[in-house]
Amino acid sequence: MFRFKDPLWLLLLLLPAAYIYMRYFTSFLKPPSIPYSDLRLFDHIGSSWRTRLAAAMPVLKAIGMALLIVALARPQSGYGDSKQSVEGVDIMLALDISGSMKAEDFKPKNRLNVAKEVIRNFIKGRESDRLGLVVFARRSFTQCPLTTDYDLLISLLNRVDFGMVEDRTAIGLAIANAANRLKESNAKSKIIILLTDGVNNVDDLSPLDAAKAATALGTKIYTIGAGRPGLVDIPVDDPFGGVRYIQQKSEIDEETLKQIADISGGKFYRATDETTLQEIYNQISKLEKTKIEVQRFYRYNELFGQFLVMGLSLLLAELIFSKSIVGGIPE
Repeated sequence: MFRFKDPLWLLLLLLPAAYIYMRYFTSFLKPPSIPYSDLRLFDHIGSSWRTRLAAAMPVLKAIGMALLIVALARPQSGYGDSKQSVEGVDIMLALDISGSMKAEDFKPKNRLNVAKEVIRNFIKGRESDRLGLVVFARRSFTQCPLTTDYDLLISLLNRVDFGMVEDRTAIGLAIANAANRLKESNAKSKIIILLTDGVNNVDDLSPLDAAKAATALGTKIYTIGAGRPGLVDIPVDDPFGGVRYIQQKSEIDEETLKQIADISGGKFYRATDETTLQEIYNQISKLEKTKIEVQRFYRYNELFGQFLVMGLSLLLAELIFSKSIVGGIPE
């Protein structure tokens, strides 16, 4: 890096510029000359090196003056270093893969495919955070532990599909599994984002008890109820071949999801289509930002001495040449 500590001195560079202009382009600073009526008598006489050197003396003086002015502005060269402090966020994504997520009210895709696409975008938008993924139906298991390898996480997310575990909806187990993955985390913020479209129908662990345990571990839970209310179309395998659709009432236990969020200091959201689901993840991403502090340190070396020496040397050279070698030679 290069800078001038006192750059206002550089305004004085107008002085040597003005000196050169008046010396060469006006008669204001030109030395007196002897007029001749006819100069053809001198045509055969070329310019000597002393004559050319004499004509260059003003340039030498102007450069010397400019270098002294630059020295006054205190030129400095330096290098910098930085220290980065990151207060990261650890986020466990909990995704429902029960059979009701096959509902195609998020046309043209089903709920699970839309959720996976939105979560992919969410992962791509994070920086410096550790993210993990648990999936759940009758049971919950970790598809990906906390990691900063987002490509790996997305690859494992892409493999998520129906039938990985038997059907039902174990919201309490999903919260407990995600909270357990965050238990040893040293992150400033520990977050669970739980997406489901149903009602907890597994009695192994109450969702509210799981939420209280997660909160005791310093974890905040955002809950998302995905799906449109009313009857929805769900594809099922036809025993005679192909696929047929049945209508099933969309049941989301909003009250429990709200209580889970309230207990942990999080927030409940309701998504009825792909657009609102994307907006929900965008809002959560803005709420849970990683705090990054960067401290920069700079060290500078003074260069004015070099410019001072060069400037004085040129002015001294100009004085010596003017008074000796080129002294008295007309320009």
